[in-house]
Amino acid sequence: MSVLDGPRLEKRLIRLQGQPVWVTALDSDTLLLENGTEIPAEQATHLAPCLPTKILCPHLTYRSRGIESRNKPQPTPEPTYFMKPITALNHHQGEIFRPADCQYLNYEGEFAAIIGRETRDVTPEEAWDHIAGFAPALDMGIHDFRDTDSGSMLRVKGSDGMCPIGPGIVSGVDPREQTLRTYRNGELVQEANIGEELLWGPDYMIADLARHITLMPGDIVLTGTPCHSRSLEIGDIIEVEITKLGRLSCTVASRPSPRAKAGHQPTNSDEVRRVALGNDDRVPDRFKDNYRQASRSLQKEETS
Repeated sequence: MSVLDGPRLEKRLIRLQGQPVWVTALDSDTLLLENGTEIPAEQATHLAPCLPTKILCPHLTYRSRGIESRNKPQPTPEPTYFMKPITALNHHQGEIFRPADCQYLNYEGEFAAIIGRETRDVTPEEAWDHIAGFAPALDMGIHDFRDTDSGSMLRVKGSDGMCPIGPGIVSGVDPREQTLRTYRNGELVQEANIGEELLWGPDYMIADLARHITLMPGDIVLTGTPCHSRSLEIGDIIEVEITKLGRLSCTVASRPSPRAKAGHQPTNSDEVRRVALGNDDRVPDRFKDNYRQASRSLQKEETS
């Protein structure tokens, strides 16, 4: 049975009385326990709705992102990928930590495909039968490490908590027919009609990856982000909403700098700023205006 076949069904994993429990989301506000009890979603402690063995991520897959970063709607002839360790996994209403010695923590609103059964050597048409569902996701990145990890993206995209996903996993919905929106403190900073912008669908990317990598149940395949990825401040609320899939919300918090001074330290080079700050000349004015409006530091300046 294809993941696209209806009706829509959303499953969430929450912590109840200290134990992980699967529930059904009746709507965005109400969760149904297996015993028939209904509880308000706002009172639930959400967990990530999957337990992956790996998190696979593409680079540039949206036309607007390609134009902003490379001035080409399709910068590469085929998708290219990197990985996040499973310790990057985060959840709805979670905190995303920016180390005190770093300053460029960027958001990237995306949707994720979650693998439902062991997948190896499938066609794009067959891939739909191997997907358990879809979920909003944030591909967060600490670009202060881009000078040393630009190839692997290991510390840029793989630091702890850099992959929030949720609030649930949804089947019976075609993500290619939906709209992606990212909000910073309630202000719209990314938007894309997925079907019009996404160069390669999740079916294609899964078939591509599964040629040589066995995908296991719970594995996450991210799908990329549209233009206007920008840095966040401590205290920001970052949210990504995919129509009919849900709205994922997280808060940016601070944590102390690591005690060890081993290895390459965070940098503030031209290349770091190029990626973290983006190219404002190639993105819609409304995103730039909303991003500035949502700035907490700017709001403090205006009230002081």
